[in-house]
Amino acid sequence: MSWLRALREVVRSGLTVEETRLEPLLALRTAAGVAIIVGSALWLASPAYAASAALGAYSAGAATFQRTWRPRKVIALGAGAGLALSTFVGYLAAGRLVTFLPLLAVWAFVAGMAWAVGSTAGIVAATTVGSMLVTITLPTSVGRALEHAGVIALGGVVQALLILLVPIRRWGAHRDALADALAAVADHARRLRHDPTAAFDPEPLMTARDAAAVTPSQARTRPTVLHGPRGLAERILPAVAALADPDVGAPAEGAGRDRARELLGAAADVLDAAARSIRRGTPAEVPPGSADVLRVDEEHEVLEGPARQAAERLVKLLGEALEVAGSGSTRGTTPTPHGPAGAPFLVRPTMLRLVPVVVRAVRRELRRDSPVFRHAVRLAAVAVLGYLIATRLPLGHGYWAPIAAVMVMRPDFHQTYARAVARLAGTLAGVALATGMARALGPDAHLFGVLAVVSAGLSYTLTRTGYAYSQCFTAAYVVFLLAMGGQAWEQTVPERVVLTLLGGALAMLAYVVFPAWETPRLPGRLADWLAANGRYAAAVLRSHAEPTGERRADMRRAQLASREARAAWHEAYDQARQEPVPPRGLTSREAEEAQEALKGFDRAAMLMESHVPRAGGRLAPEAKRFAEALEADTAQAAVDVREHRNPEWERVEEALQAWEGSAAGSPVLRRGAELQKQALEDLATAVSRTPLERDVGSVREEQRVRAAAAEDGEGSGLAHRGG
Repeated sequence: MSWLRALREVVRSGLTVEETRLEPLLALRTAAGVAIIVGSALWLASPAYAASAALGAYSAGAATFQRTWRPRKVIALGAGAGLALSTFVGYLAAGRLVTFLPLLAVWAFVAGMAWAVGSTAGIVAATTVGSMLVTITLPTSVGRALEHAGVIALGGVVQALLILLVPIRRWGAHRDALADALAAVADHARRLRHDPTAAFDPEPLMTARDAAAVTPSQARTRPTVLHGPRGLAERILPAVAALADPDVGAPAEGAGRDRARELLGAAADVLDAAARSIRRGTPAEVPPGSADVLRVDEEHEVLEGPARQAAERLVKLLGEALEVAGSGSTRGTTPTPHGPAGAPFLVRPTMLRLVPVVVRAVRRELRRDSPVFRHAVRLAAVAVLGYLIATRLPLGHGYWAPIAAVMVMRPDFHQTYARAVARLAGTLAGVALATGMARALGPDAHLFGVLAVVSAGLSYTLTRTGYAYSQCFTAAYVVFLLAMGGQAWEQTVPERVVLTLLGGALAMLAYVVFPAWETPRLPGRLADWLAANGRYAAAVLRSHAEPTGERRADMRRAQLASREARAAWHEAYDQARQEPVPPRGLTSREAEEAQEALKGFDRAAMLMESHVPRAGGRLAPEAKRFAEALEADTAQAAVDVREHRNPEWERVEEALQAWEGSAAGSPVLRRGAELQKQALEDLATAVSRTPLERDVGSVREEQRVRAAAAEDGEGSGLAHRGG
C-alpha cells in the first residue's frame, strides 16, 4: 500500500463512527463521580484543587471503560493511585530540566512497556504520563504537591465507591462474552447449511475463555450460568462441523443432507436461545419446531454411520446447553472451589500475584525487534522532545503537545495515525463548541463546573463510538475546566489547537523514524501458526491412538496454543495490509492462499477431534505414526517458511501411504488425514517459488500496488472535477 493510500485509509478510519451499543447508565455513574469530586473541591477548597480532583476522577473513570475482566473498582483505584504517584514524583523533579527530563523519559518508557501486559495497562499507564506533565504546573510546594496528589487519588476512590454502591449489570461483560461465543457457534451452524466447509473464527471462544478466568474471590460470587456453557460451545463446534462435512458426515445430496440441514438450523435456534438467556438473565425459549427437529427417531432416522453419531452427540450437547442456560435467571452462588488451579475454574492471578507475571511479560518484550519495546522508545523520545519544543514556544500550557502525542501513540502504525487525525478533528470541534458557549455565558465558575461535568458524561457515553467523537467532548471538558479556574480561555483555546497539532505531528513522525512494521514479520507469524497447527493435529491423532485423559489434556493445550498463533497471525496480517511498505518475503496473494490452506488444515483436525473416543475406548494405533510424521514435517516446514525455503512433506506422504495400505483404522480418521495432506500441499503451493519467481513476484506486487494507487488517484481526481 502506498503512503497516499495509507493516509487516506487513516483519515477514513479516524473519523468513522463505530456501531456499538451505548452504555448511558455507566456514563452517568462515572460522570456523577466527577461531579461529586469537583463540586466538593469547589465548595471546600479552590478552583486549582478542583482541577486536580477533576483530573483524577475523569481519568480514573475513563480507565473503567477499557476492556478488562477485572472488577472495575480495582481499575479505578489503580488508575487513581498511578495518577497520584506520577503527580507527586513529577513535582519533586520539576525544578530543573536536568532532573525532570530523565524522569519523564524513564516514566514514559515504562508506560510504553506496559503494553506487554495488555492494552488496558498501556492506556492507563499513558494517562499517568499526561498527569505528570499537567500537574507539575499547579502546586507551589512539596506540601501542596502532596495535597494535589491526594486529591487526585481521591478521585479514583470516589469512582471505586460509586461502582461498589451503584452496581450496573454486574458480570455483564462476562455474560456478553459467553453469549457471543454461543451466538458465533449458532451463526457457524447456519452457514454450514449452505457451505458445508465454511471456516470458523475462534476469536469469540478465545474471548469467552479470557472472561471465564476469575480470581478465587470472584469465583465465590460468579453466577452459576457462567460455569458450563463455554465448554459446551467448545464441544458443540466440532459436532456441527462433523455433521455438515460431506467427507466425514452427512452425504452431499439427498435425504441425509436435508436432515443435516434441519438439525443444523435447529441447533442454531437452540444456541441463540441459550445466548439470549445468558445475556439477559431470563429463561431460554426455544421455538417448538426446533425442539421437534432435535428428536432422533431410532426407526426412521435417515442418517447413518459417522453422520448419525455426530447427530446424536449434537442433540445431547444441545440438551445440556439448554439445561445450563435455564439457570440464567437464578441468582444462586457457587461454593469456593478447592483442588488444583484450573480444575474447577480458570484462575486469574490477584493484583499482588500479578507482579511476577508482569515482570516476565515485560522481560520478554525487552528486545530491539519487539513492537512493544519500539513503542516504548518512541513514547519516551516524543514525550521529552515535545516538552522541550513546547516550552520554547511563545505559548502557554506547553504540556498539551507532549500529552497529545502520548495519548494518541499506539504500538502499530494505523492506530497511531488514525488517533492523531481523530484527536485533531475532535479537538477542533470541541474547542469551537466550548469557546462559543463560554463566550455566550460569561464568567461563572460554578456554571463552567456543571458544563465540565456534562462534557465528561458525553465523552464517556461516546467513548466506544469513535475516538474523534469522545475527544470532542474531552476538549470541551478541558476548556470548561480552565474557564472554571479563571484562566483566559480566549488565549488557551488557540494554544490548545496549535499544540495538539504539534503533538500529533510528533507522534506520526516518530513512527516514520523508528517504525515497527509487521509486513517483514509475516513469514515468521505464518511459520508459528503452521507449527502450532501441526502440534494440535498431532495431539488429536495421539488421542485417537491412546484415548486417555492425559492425551485429551495435551490436545486441549495444543488447541489453545494453535488459536493463539492464529490470532497473532491475523493481527499481524491485518496490520500489514494497512502499512505503507512493500511486501518482503510474502506477497498479499501468497499470504491469503497460505491462510486459507492453514484454515483447511485446522478444520480437518477439528473434524478428527469430533470423533476422539472416550478414555478407555477403541484404540487407533495406525494414527500414531502419522502424528509423529505430521509433527516433524510441520516443525521443519515452519523453519523453511521462516527462512524463505520451500517446505516438503516426505514423512507425511510415507506415513499416509502406509496407512492407506492397512485395512484397519477409522475411515473418518483416515479421511481427515487425507484432508490435512491436501491442505499442506496447498500451503506449499502458496509459498513455494523459484528464485526467479521470487524476484518477479516482488516486482508484480509492487506494480499491483502502484496500479491500485493510480486508480484511486484517478477516481478521486474525476470526482473532484465532476464535483
